[in-house]
Amino acid sequence: MTVRQVEQFPSPAVADSPPCQGSWRRLTEVFADLRIHPAAPRTGAGWTTAAALATDPAALDATIAFDERLGLDLYGAPTRPDVTAGFSLHRYAWPAALAFTLPWFLERRVPLLPVERLSINRATGELTARPTAFRCLPDDPAAEHPDALVVPDRPALDAALRTALADHLAPVLNAFRPRVRRGPRTLWALVTDDVVDGLWYLSTLLDEEPRAVAELTALLTGDATSAPFVGTPGFREQGGHRTRTRVSCCLFYTVRPAEPCFSCPRSK
Repeated sequence: MTVRQVEQFPSPAVADSPPCQGSWRRLTEVFADLRIHPAAPRTGAGWTTAAALATDPAALDATIAFDERLGLDLYGAPTRPDVTAGFSLHRYAWPAALAFTLPWFLERRVPLLPVERLSINRATGELTARPTAFRCLPDDPAAEHPDALVVPDRPALDAALRTALADHLAPVLNAFRPRVRRGPRTLWALVTDDVVDGLWYLSTLLDEEPRAVAELTALLTGDATSAPFVGTPGFREQGGHRTRTRVSCCLFYTVRPAEPCFSCPRSK
């Protein structure tokens, strides 16, 4: 994603200071290509609401068309329509998932963000997010916040994260499914990889990779407690480096057959 300042958002001192904004601000400090603003959903000037992606075919068409043009720029040739739609879904799910997983990882807070509360600007690498509430642990300094929903322990917080992510992603996946032409389990595998890869990547920038690997492994165990997410993070050591095998195929091989993803399940 590229970064381009196109409009002024409230500064943290002026905004309503939602409890998750510390994690979102930390994100931008280490990864300037993505910014999450604590603000209401926006439309116009490149913005698309998650609700529009889930319910408005014209908005979905426009998003996929953006990736058609991007594919031509990146690869010099058009990509298959289903592959383009899959890339488009990935490029939504990867940053959107970080709006949930970073507060969970850094602050032990899980924002509740239905599709009506998030928007994305693909051209500028920005999201807006305004949670309806957030879940936290009893010892959280923000536990008395009027929007706080306190859960008893860490397993309950992890379950809350899985639920919040699934509630947000399910309507978006339903909208993309006819365009991607893949079944529900495959789509949930795709977003499982996005949940894992996004936080894993950010954890390397935060110098927190070992903790992130351990916590993602505990979060997504591949059994019924993780449903509808599919499989496990599958981290392993290889050649002195940490890697993983994805649970889905991103279909990049259809664009560059000689350049498989390092974590491609087709090559393992």
